[in-house]
Amino acid sequence: MVLDGLVTGLSYFIAYHIRFNTPLNDPTVPHLPLYMYMEAVPFLILAYIYLYYKFNLYKSKRLGGRRIELINIIYANSVGFLIFVAVLYILNQNDFARSMLGIFTVVNIILETLMRNVVRYLLMFIRKKGYNKKYLLMIGYSKLADEYIKRIRLNPHWGYEVCGILDDKVPAGTMLRGVKVLGRIANLDVILPENKIVEIAITLPLEEYGKLERIVAKCEKSGVHTQFVPDYNRVIPSRPIMEDADGLPVINIRNVPLANTENIIIKRFIDIVGSIVLIIVFSPIMLLSVIAVRLSSKGPIIFKQERVGLHNRPFMMYKFRTMEMQRENDEKKGWTVKDDPRVTKVGRVLRRTSMDELPQLFNILIGDMSIVGPRPERPQFVEEFREEIPRYMIKHQVRPGLTGWAQVNGLRGNTSIKERIEFDIYYIENWSLLFDIRIMFMTVFRGLINKNAY
Repeated sequence: MVLDGLVTGLSYFIAYHIRFNTPLNDPTVPHLPLYMYMEAVPFLILAYIYLYYKFNLYKSKRLGGRRIELINIIYANSVGFLIFVAVLYILNQNDFARSMLGIFTVVNIILETLMRNVVRYLLMFIRKKGYNKKYLLMIGYSKLADEYIKRIRLNPHWGYEVCGILDDKVPAGTMLRGVKVLGRIANLDVILPENKIVEIAITLPLEEYGKLERIVAKCEKSGVHTQFVPDYNRVIPSRPIMEDADGLPVINIRNVPLANTENIIIKRFIDIVGSIVLIIVFSPIMLLSVIAVRLSSKGPIIFKQERVGLHNRPFMMYKFRTMEMQRENDEKKGWTVKDDPRVTKVGRVLRRTSMDELPQLFNILIGDMSIVGPRPERPQFVEEFREEIPRYMIKHQVRPGLTGWAQVNGLRGNTSIKERIEFDIYYIENWSLLFDIRIMFMTVFRGLINKNAY
């Protein structure tokens, strides 16, 4: 809070000098002196510290992400700017430069982000050296405990040290990733009064949840901070939506932001505008591709293939033809492989650069696809994967995309379908306009050249 106050005051001072002591200022127009602007600083600092508190910027940074913190900083400063302008309007302070407040908002966001990242890296350094640690006791010898210990070891900057495990089924002395089972869960009655444990993580397997209420009651009675790592993460998403049914909590199994009408309209608008712009921009490349495909081999220029889209509905997806003509039954046998003799020389170039996908801009324009989303698959593979891969069919709750979160992370072509689905589900559950924009930029800078495209 002290650092936030100093940064806010410094940003305000810098903004004044940028506005009035640089070429931005018109010397013929008078302005209020510095001391009159600085009279607002004490109120400004208190207001911004309160806003940072309301936007969760004073929570522990052990497990928090920098992206969420940056978003909250931007939100808090935007609200602060609007409040400041509203107060000036109410007080009829017409001589107070609103442009200076705009500069202050930008400078404050930048300096606040820099300061908090310096603090974050300083804490990471201290924790890696073994200081500022929190001692964690796990209750439950399970796969969850194993996974949590692994993540703690991979992230020493979190500052956690697992000092032991309590479990009723595994004998004392058993080791899990170097962490010893100290005894039975009933030993909590002895361990908690010693006040050496800072946090407790409940990692019970699902079949032992009957003990949960009693364990939580003991932990809360002792005042120890308690974490709960659920054993139903394969069923319920990491960010479930909770609803209140007249006092009864109800968890929605799958959060799909794109089921919201407003989000559907926004995404469809961007798809229409984006596809039209991209068709115009890439029209010279598409024209050259048409000529190259026509001259390279016999057959149609555009290859049409049935794929499964939104709500499991089939549609015809378009691509530039990159293979020699083949019978439909042969084409359905499987994917292309490395050095596949069916791929033409022109087709190999189009595949490696992803230019064979450009006709799908027309699929986007007519509504079969979106610019960003899970890649669509052929019906025969959908039938196969729906039985083999859990949660595979979730991907059909949104429109398939020209590019996607899995693709920009290297999961294209002959790569793990199971891993791809995990990325697709993450995208579906965490969709936002900013996420789509991020994927588009990553596609341009990382995803165009496809090393897995044969």
